[in-house]
Amino acid sequence: MHPFAIDSLGYLAQLLFSARFFVQWILSERARRVLSPTIFWQISLVAACIFCLYGWLRNDFSIILGQFVTYYIYIWNLNARRAWKTLWPPIRWIIFALPLAGILWIVLNWSDFLAHLFIESDLPGWLIALGTGGQIIFTLRFVYQWWYSRQRGESILPLGFWLISLTGSTIIIAYALIRGDMYPLILGHLTGAFVYTRNIIIFNKQRTAQATASDSNDRPCENTSTR
Repeated sequence: MHPFAIDSLGYLAQLLFSARFFVQWILSERARRVLSPTIFWQISLVAACIFCLYGWLRNDFSIILGQFVTYYIYIWNLNARRAWKTLWPPIRWIIFALPLAGILWIVLNWSDFLAHLFIESDLPGWLIALGTGGQIIFTLRFVYQWWYSRQRGESILPLGFWLISLTGSTIIIAYALIRGDMYPLILGHLTGAFVYTRNIIIFNKQRTAQATASDSNDRPCENTSTR
C-alpha cells in the first residue's frame, strides 16, 4: 500500500478519536448532564479498528499494544448498552479477533518488536519518562471507566474519567511543548483538554443542582395554619 494511503488511515483514526468526544460533549451540553452515548463507543471501536490496521501496515507494534488495552473496553461498553449483539455475528468475530491477530504477529516477530521499542533516541531519559507516563495515565482512564461501570452494572463516563483524561493530556502537552517539534500532538490534546474541562464543569453543575434539589426536599414545610 502507498505510504500516503497508510498515513491517511492514521489521520482518519485520530480524527474519529477526536470526533467521538465532540459528539459526547454536544449531547451532554444539550442534556445538561454527562452522558455515555452509544455512538461514542461505536466511533471509538471503528477508530480503534482503523488504528490497529494502521499500526499493522506501519509495522508499529506499540500502536497495536496500546489499542489492545482499550479495544475490548469499547466492546464491553457497547455490550453494556446492548448495542454489541446487534452487529452481524461475522463482523463481531472479525472485530474481536483483530487485536489478537496483532498480538500473535508481535509474538512471531518478537526480535523486531524489541528493536522498535528500544530504538536509540537523542531525547533525555527524564523527557522520555514524562511522555511515557502521560501516555500511561491517558490510557488508564478507560481502565478506570471500565472498572467504575462494572461496579454499577452500566456504561458510565464518571467524573474520574475526565479528571484522569485532563491530567494525562496536560502531561502530554508539557512533553510536546518541551520537545518543540510535535505541534499536531499539542493541538490535538489542547482540543481534547477543552472537552474534558467542559465535562468536569457539567458534572459540578449537575451535582450542585442535585444538592439544591435534595435540600429543598429535606426542608420541613412551615406550619401556616392559624388557630
